[in-house]
Amino acid sequence: MWLHKAVTTVFGLGFAPFAPGTFGALGAILFYYILLMSGIDLSLPILIFLIVSITLLGVYSTKKVIPEWGDDPSKVVVDEFVGILVTMILIPVTHTNLWLGFILFRFFDILKPLGIRWVDKNLKDAWGVMLDDVLAGVYACISLHALNYFFNF
Repeated sequence: MWLHKAVTTVFGLGFAPFAPGTFGALGAILFYYILLMSGIDLSLPILIFLIVSITLLGVYSTKKVIPEWGDDPSKVVVDEFVGILVTMILIPVTHTNLWLGFILFRFFDILKPLGIRWVDKNLKDAWGVMLDDVLAGVYACISLHALNYFFNF
């Protein structure tokens, strides 16, 4: 069970005393940045592989912790981690884009517009925990692409 708790809390980030989702998202930004700075190729196929792998592992582990922690517990932040990775799909790598991606993702994750709230309210299982943040990541990604198109960050 400790492994499932480690996965769902992204190695303890979900135990932050306040705003655990923000800490999970910041952990993903740091992870993404470290991978890039270490020279690891984050081409589209590799990023998609990471997103799918972490999503599947996150769903499986979330299923295991829900009986103990309840539906959509705030300490489960693997969904925010995946949402940030989705946000960064095909985005030019700049510090500005990393921070804008973080801000846009948290905006959509917190406000839950355009179908995100429906997913959050109606899918009450591990997939629901994960998919509302994936959708927030999709909206953040589209928004960040639009900003880059008009302002070229």
